[in-house]
Parts: sequence; structure tokens; C-alpha cells
Amino acid sequence: MTEILFLVHRAPWPPDRGDRIRSWHLLKALAKLAPTHVAAYADSEEDAALALPMLHDVAMSATVPVRMRPAVVAAALTLPRLAPLSCGLFGGGGMAEHVSDVIATRPISHIVAFSGPMAQFIPKHFAGRVIMDFVDVDSAKYEAYAAADRPLSPIRAVHAYEGWRLAAWEKAVAKRAHMSLFVSEAEAALFRARTGLGADVVRCLENGIDLERFDPAGDWTPLEPSQRPAGPLAVFTGQMDYRPNVEAVAGFAHDVMPILRARVADAQFAIVGRAPTPEVRALAELPGVIVTGAVDDTRSWLAAADAIVAPLNVARGVQNKLLEAMAMARPVVSSPSAATGIDAVPGRDLIVADGAQAMAEALAALYADPPFGVALGKAGRARMVARYSWDATLAPLAGLMGLDAP
Repeated sequence: MTEILFLVHRAPWPPDRGDRIRSWHLLKALAKLAPTHVAAYADSEEDAALALPMLHDVAMSATVPVRMRPAVVAAALTLPRLAPLSCGLFGGGGMAEHVSDVIATRPISHIVAFSGPMAQFIPKHFAGRVIMDFVDVDSAKYEAYAAADRPLSPIRAVHAYEGWRLAAWEKAVAKRAHMSLFVSEAEAALFRARTGLGADVVRCLENGIDLERFDPAGDWTPLEPSQRPAGPLAVFTGQMDYRPNVEAVAGFAHDVMPILRARVADAQFAIVGRAPTPEVRALAELPGVIVTGAVDDTRSWLAAADAIVAPLNVARGVQNKLLEAMAMARPVVSSPSAATGIDAVPGRDLIVADGAQAMAEALAALYADPPFGVALGKAGRARMVARYSWDATLAPLAGLMGLDAP
């Protein structure tokens, strides 16, 4: 008999950020393969109460303890044993005991762990198949953070430590797993190169896009005219307390916007996403920059944009914000890093621009040629329809788990 235990570092509902979008669709796909039990952390009691009803609708059982450990406690628990700090941040709440109970009382044949820290809850004695969805090579992300931090700064030491320890942790976990999954072939290839593991056990399982939800002809509410600023509008969407997003919008506002506004005087830039940091909020003081904070529906802003921008310097895996924008038939201008991993043709489906000058010139050209922007958006939408439905991207899942397709 087959039953699946799905371990998730953040409850996969609502699917309103990159990790939860992937984990929600992965959960639905797993539940089609076999009865599935979910154990996931929530950041608050409110988050747990919101997630549990939806998880119970899909899964055979669900538990969502609240993650309570502050960073100082995580450090105290992990540093003496040279473990990654992230393993300490995601712990407690009776998770280990719950996993043991489920395995003892249910015929669990497969454990799927989503994000590296959840691997700590896979019992050493578990005899079934272990599937590890790392999503991205997180150790490489922290190494990039450390390289960009100020020399001799405490945060650089923290990031360097986390990159070092995560690299060892990821390799050890992957050796324990029957299959390790990554969101793009570029991430999978990087991991194979870093660990020496082969393509037989390290594979790509791509993200998809909800083509019915993100549809320019779909059921969404347009922005009120008073909400949309006058002038050509570039939009960035994302979680705005996430460091790569913060650095991306700060660089765009400070470096790209002055060049762009010298060419297009009324050009506007809207930063759309929840939890903006003080640094992000301060960007609204710059000419042409708007910071919305959380919005009811990002589709309203996507549809109102003349261009969607993704000027990320540190970008792991596949950027859901680009899939969403292209599905909404909006022209996209992306950095090379953000476009990596997306199976699309630069110049036909999206524009890839390297550096502030190139990005400003690309946007100015788009604004000067509206038919080209329309054609680019239509091509992007067509590429999403042809390539990135969730049914298509998750179709290999059963085979990767050693199960028959439903």
C-alpha cells in the first residue's frame, strides 16, 4: 500500500509567494498519486488557521505547528554541532514526534521533503523512498550573499558560515535521498557539479503557472484609474522583505530610473508586494517610484503595466514573477540572472538586459514602440501555454518517485 508524507518548511496555503506556489501544486499532484499526509510549519497562529482547512481538503491528514524559534535560539541549537542555522530556524513544535507517529500508524511508503531544513525530520530508520525537493541550491545563494557583503561585517560571517554548512548538509541529504529535485536544469546541473552526484539521482522538476488564473482575459479586477500613475509604468512584484528583491528594486530605483527618466520624463516604477522593508519604503521618495505594499491581487498591477521588470542580481531557480507576467501577456525586461532557467527565447518572448544602461534603453524602446510590446507579451503568453502548465511540468513526478502515473 502506498501513502505519502509531505514535509514542508512553510504551509503551502495561500499560494501567494514562490515557495508556497510550488509546494501547493506539488501537494495537489502528490495527492493524486496516493493518500498524502502533510506536516508543515506556519509563521503564526493566523497562518496555521488559514492553511489547515485547505490542506484538509486535499490531504488525508494535516498538521501545522507554529514555528516559534527566534534566530538567537536557532544559533544556540545549531552552532555547537556545526549545523546550518536554517535547520535551527525550522524546528520544534512537536514536528519530529508527529512524523514518528504518522510513520508508526500509517503505511508511509514515500517521504517527500520540501526545502533542505525539513530533511532533519526524516527518520534514519525509515525504509521507504525519500524524495528531496531542494528547489534551489540554497548554499550557493548564501555564498553569493557573503561575496556581496561588506568585508569584515558580522553578517558576512553569518552568510559565509551558512553557505559552508548548507553545502555539506545538502550533499549529505542528497546521498540519503533516492531522488533530489531542483526547479531548473541549471540548478540541478550546479548541484551535480558541487556534489559529484549523477543525473540518475539529481533531476529537474520545473515550476509551472496557473494559466487560468494568470490570463489577460480572466476574471480579475482592473486597477482604478486613480491607482494607476500617469506615464509609462514598469512593475516589479515580489515579497519585499526578501533580500534579492530588496536589492533588485533599490538598484532599479537608484540606477535605472534616472537613466530612463532622462529618456522618458514621466516614466513610473511600481514596487508591488507585501512586507516592504524600511529601505524599500524609502524608495517612494525618489522621482517616479511607487511602493504599494500588499495588494489584493497582483494581476491588477500586472495588467496595468507597460512592462514587468526583474532586475535581480541574485536569482536562484525559476522566477515565478516572470512566469506570471508572461502568462498575463505583459512584456518582460529581465536581468540575465532572473531569466536563467526559463525556457523562452530572448527578443521573442522576453527581453534580457544586462546592467542599468541596457535595462533603461530596453524600456525606453518598448515605450516608444507599443506594437512591439504587445507582440512580445503575446509571444510570452504563447510560450507559457505551450510549455508551463502545471500538469505539464509536474507530469514526470510519478516516475521520479517510482510510482505509476494516475
